[in-house]
Amino acid sequence: MNPIVLKYINEIRIDRDKNGIPHVNADNEADLYFGQGYAQAMDRGMQMLLTRILGQGRASEFLDSSEELLQIDSFFRRMNWYGDAGLELSKINLSTRDIIKAYCEGINAFFQKSLPWEFKLLGYKPAKWRPEDSILLMRMTGYVTLQQSQTEMERLIVEMIQAGVEKDLLEELFPGQLGGLEMDLVKKITLGERIVPADVLWKNSLTRMMASNNWAVAGSKTASGKAILCNDPHLETNRLPNLWQEIVLKIKDRYLAGAGMPGLPGLLIGRNNDLAWGATYTFMDAVDSWVEECREGKFKRGSFLKTEWVRFQERREIIKRKKKPDHIATFYENEHGVLDGSPFTEGFYLATRWASGSHSGARSLENIFKMMNAKDVREGMELMGALEMSMNWVFADAGGNIGYQMSGILPKRRSGVSGLIPLPGWEEKNDWKGFVPFSQLPRVYNPPEGFIVTANNDLNHFGKAAPINLSMGPYRAERIANLLKSKIPLTPDYMPQIQYDVYSLQAERYMKILTPLLPHGDEADILRNWDFKYDLNSKGAWIFENFYRELLRDVVGPVFGHDVMDNLLGKTGIFVDFYSNFDAVLLSKKSGWFNKESRENIFRRALDRSLKMPIRSWGDRQNITMKHLLFGGKFPTFFGFDRGPVAVPGGRATPLQGQIYRSAGRETSFTPSFRMIIDFEKDGLKSNMAGGPSDRRFSQWYVSDLENWKKGKYKDVTP
Repeated sequence: MNPIVLKYINEIRIDRDKNGIPHVNADNEADLYFGQGYAQAMDRGMQMLLTRILGQGRASEFLDSSEELLQIDSFFRRMNWYGDAGLELSKINLSTRDIIKAYCEGINAFFQKSLPWEFKLLGYKPAKWRPEDSILLMRMTGYVTLQQSQTEMERLIVEMIQAGVEKDLLEELFPGQLGGLEMDLVKKITLGERIVPADVLWKNSLTRMMASNNWAVAGSKTASGKAILCNDPHLETNRLPNLWQEIVLKIKDRYLAGAGMPGLPGLLIGRNNDLAWGATYTFMDAVDSWVEECREGKFKRGSFLKTEWVRFQERREIIKRKKKPDHIATFYENEHGVLDGSPFTEGFYLATRWASGSHSGARSLENIFKMMNAKDVREGMELMGALEMSMNWVFADAGGNIGYQMSGILPKRRSGVSGLIPLPGWEEKNDWKGFVPFSQLPRVYNPPEGFIVTANNDLNHFGKAAPINLSMGPYRAERIANLLKSKIPLTPDYMPQIQYDVYSLQAERYMKILTPLLPHGDEADILRNWDFKYDLNSKGAWIFENFYRELLRDVVGPVFGHDVMDNLLGKTGIFVDFYSNFDAVLLSKKSGWFNKESRENIFRRALDRSLKMPIRSWGDRQNITMKHLLFGGKFPTFFGFDRGPVAVPGGRATPLQGQIYRSAGRETSFTPSFRMIIDFEKDGLKSNMAGGPSDRRFSQWYVSDLENWKKGKYKDVTP
């Protein structure tokens, strides 16, 4: 295409490379970010506006007035992420404010010229994009559904206790994490409906964020002597457009190349001339619930002779609905967050607070802008470590150095309390005591191994604080580390093999127990000879997964109840996120969960049923349809909004994670939606993406990178 030439302060030029990626060239920062805003609105305007509508809790007003969208609006109004965004902006220094203003004006300049036609059909005329909108999106990025999964598990623990699960069984499932638990008090809690059922919240429009891999290799361990950094964020891939937008930003000889999120200025992952960085989610526990004793609109404080009753703050939200009367949502709040229930009905309820849900965003915006000129790993650790969203950042620099730093706002809790269990809200000792400095979060610089790997695993050993009380299993991180160790000195050409690896250490560990129990027969021989790989043709992966689900049903089902178990397996992310906790039970030689049976008998019974099931290839279970954010499933496939079926290799514990489950008719998948390899022997990076640069269905760039992503081919992104 012909270059786009704009004028803000000075001239701005936007070109597309042969892969459709926009390159913004300017001679100052204000012009640069004006150009980025313009390019984002041009390529991802529909995505940006739709996300803002949802985050503001206005889907019922602008999209449709269904009950499902009303629930989603109520959820976002409850979270109130837009509430103090203006106040947060006042904390930002003047120079940064000028840059953010330029970024927003770039977005508005394009929307003034051209509005996505999808919104014209809906009769939606958007307000101008404001800095507050970017703060809203930053908070959404940190929660949806990264922190949401932690909240779901904490709620499940309450439901387990109320269903009669014994404390010793909970201790096995959550070892060392139940400090402060008062079983009798938890049983008194009145649980309202879920804040919003997961099968409703994620059925419409939002893209779920989940897992990721990243690693950095020091120059001392590479063939070239130059550092290498890799990142593959695992997100919900069956949505179009992709969550990420690739872009190159350049001021004279200084550049940024990588990926950001539409609606947020700067890059979240990528590189400049001297420094590269990548991100995974941490599973930091930054959400707590407290038990509040309520009556007559008030909550109790103190105990015994010093008891007092304090009135909740009441917040009323008017949710407008298309062609229907307005809906009034009332929320009751105190220092512990929003109450799940009405304090006018006497009882015990949960109040829940997310540490980054308010008074956050300013520092993140400032530091993301500074990354363009960051020179080395230590500087990158200081800048990205101060971000309010919780991420595992790995870094590599032109000097061959590497580093790791966790970011996020971690509450300080009293000794012996993990944050996993709701505590009495009326006891002052249970309140947060401020927040942990990021310098005490897990971090490491130039470790002796010469490489760093994070894959949503437990990284507490790198820090003075212990922010993780639940994590994904260690299998992906261990497998990546093993592959790195096996090929030193390392080259960038080896990195795609790791990003596309489908070997499961989880399956290997189960099979050590299972193999001696295998009977004679062709079906058992398939499992006996399985290579533990989740490739699309694997019959072993198919049989093993049937066995694993039957094992969960036999061990966990009798305690949870089989109906609850089927719901958790099929409609929630509990076994997607926190399978490691259940593995600790299932792989034990003895457990209270075994109901006095031997582990071998339980394994044998689950195996017997799984071997009698029809046997197919793993790929038969792993097909997804990539659906348009707004019109997904509403038009026949030949209209081109939706694409597929697309076969997804991998499993829950393989570096190429391929997890699929279905909820309320919606297919949900978690795979590496974007892959990035940065080699400091040269400028730029290599990448592929499940999608393309544009959210415009009729653009040649709508899914232009999908075939590369499927086939393991990488494109060159050069500044």
